[in-house]
Amino acid sequence: MKTKLQQLYALQLVDSHLDELQELKGDLPGEVQALEEQLATLGTERTGHERRMKQSFSQRDDADAHIVSLKERLEKYKKQQFAVRTNREYDALTREMDTAAESITRLEKEMEQLEATATIARTQTEETAIKIAELEKLLAEKRAALAEVSKTTEDEELRFTHEREKLVARIAKPDLAAYERIRKAKRGTAVVPVRRQACGGCHNRVPPQKLLELRKNDRIYTCERCGRIIVSDEIAQINVDVV
Repeated sequence: MKTKLQQLYALQLVDSHLDELQELKGDLPGEVQALEEQLATLGTERTGHERRMKQSFSQRDDADAHIVSLKERLEKYKKQQFAVRTNREYDALTREMDTAAESITRLEKEMEQLEATATIARTQTEETAIKIAELEKLLAEKRAALAEVSKTTEDEELRFTHEREKLVARIAKPDLAAYERIRKAKRGTAVVPVRRQACGGCHNRVPPQKLLELRKNDRIYTCERCGRIIVSDEIAQINVDVV
């Protein structure tokens, strides 16, 4: 159990160092991620605008071709009117001509609507492309700034990350899960030493009986107030290769 407590405390030290290295980067990681998400959203929007524009233009061209065909048919009907011999034939031909004329009128209105839709979509595509270009430029600047900061901490970050991997491999999964849960809830600090008979996290006084039990290093104890894992001075003073 003592080894388990040592490992958990060592993991906390490593994570604290990694958190400090992340803090040196300031808001840059979050800003880069936010810009990447915005770009992904805009990219999807631009694709949608382009698809709508192409579909509208294609449908407009189809309607135009249909109108040309109907007009040719209408001219044919007009010529046929002079050759009909009965009123029934004339009436039938007239109905065909009326139907063709109505279709032409309807298709012309559809063409206007499709043209308007395509024009709006093209404008939206162009506007979105401008926004994307601006964000890509800003993202490149933020990435460069982040890379510059990361370069200064790269060696330390790699060392602590490697040390963390080794510790995680040694800690039992249930203990690791409890550690991660507490760490997430307590802003990165899951394991703290007892300082001056008080919890090193919330500074709540630890009862004398619990202090005696804690010094045995034979089980995991948590602070009654904040829920963090607390360890004895002996565990905290053990020399670990992470500081």
